Amino acid sequence: MPLEATMLIIDNSEYMRNGDYAPTRFDAQSDAVNVVFQAKIDSNPESTVGVMTMAGKGPEVLVTHTKDLGQILQGLHSAKSKIGGEIDIPTAIAVAQLALKHRENKNLRQRIIVFAGSPPGPTGPGQEAKGKDAMVALAKKLKKNNVAVDIVSFGDGIEEESDEGVLKAFVETVNNNDNSHLLVSPPGNNLLSDSLITSPILSGDRSASIPEALGGTGGGAGPSAAGGSGGDFEFGVDPSLDPELAMALRMSMQEAQAREAAEAARAGATAAETAAPAAPAAQPASVPADPTDDEEDALLQQAIALSRAENQGEGDDGDVEMDDGEEEEEEDEEEEDDDDEEEDDEEEEDEDQAIARAIEMSLRGQEGQNKGPQGGEKGQKK
Repeated sequence: MPLEATMLIIDNSEYMRNGDYAPTRFDAQSDAVNVVFQAKIDSNPESTVGVMTMAGKGPEVLVTHTKDLGQILQGLHSAKSKIGGEIDIPTAIAVAQLALKHRENKNLRQRIIVFAGSPPGPTGPGQEAKGKDAMVALAKKLKKNNVAVDIVSFGDGIEEESDEGVLKAFVETVNNNDNSHLLVSPPGNNLLSDSLITSPILSGDRSASIPEALGGTGGGAGPSAAGGSGGDFEFGVDPSLDPELAMALRMSMQEAQAREAAEAARAGATAAETAAPAAPAAQPASVPADPTDDEEDALLQQAIALSRAENQGEGDDGDVEMDDGEEEEEEDEEEEDDDDEEEDDEEEEDEDQAIARAIEMSLRGQEGQNKGPQGGEKGQKK
């Protein structure tokens, strides 16, 4: 995924008023600039793009390195009002290199894309060779500074194939590991932007913006692509453009992850509960086999021997010896029995005495009654 600082040099000469590219050369060039910007930013959101002109009164930087498409469109609108003069490619490339040298992020690789829609060099006698030598010398300097240069030639900027063109020699000299290209786009039914999209100039950026599942090298289109899905932005949304939507999507993802974790925990607990009863069911498989007849006889003889030994011990000693604690308990029980018997005897004696007294009192009462009648009879007799 390329991380580059790109400076776009556009042609704003008088040749840009021609209409061989619909609707005009300048408008077709503006559309191509928009495509380049989208491809660069979509391939890596940290990449930057700048715009400058190379005709009119002289090369002029319209937009320094930016990630804002609005600034690029504003720069193109400003350049459209400055159409005139002739292009000066060597001076424009030197200014573009100076602008790239002062980029904020030094980790960005440097690239210059030149749109040439008018003759690329001086056309006077002897000046063409001089211009070619200057371009080759400039290309060597750019190659030494690791600056890649792509040239888009269209309209009057297209050189004859039979001649050794200035642009072709320049690209061959500055090329380092196939990092520089020359695109020739003749007028026709195809748009300039379409030719640029299918060219090697944007092949690396386009593959970086295509998901790996579809044969690309990146994670999908960025937010600036038409109907794009978000590039390297989380959830396909640029937080700087729509922070509320990005926050809502992030919270939704966190809630979904929490639910999945809870469901996984419940599933693990259920699996553990179902596996626990299954363990006892497997235990009978580990129970030893039944003893054989020989083993049973041996165990029986051993039990008989132990029983005989115990019986012999009891016969020799007589009664089984009891512990001191047991003897004390028996004595306490005997004393309690004696006390209970004495209390029962006393209660029986008290009852007997009460019965005897009751009998004596009843006998005395009967004797008193008997004496009374006898006394009366004696008095009568007297």
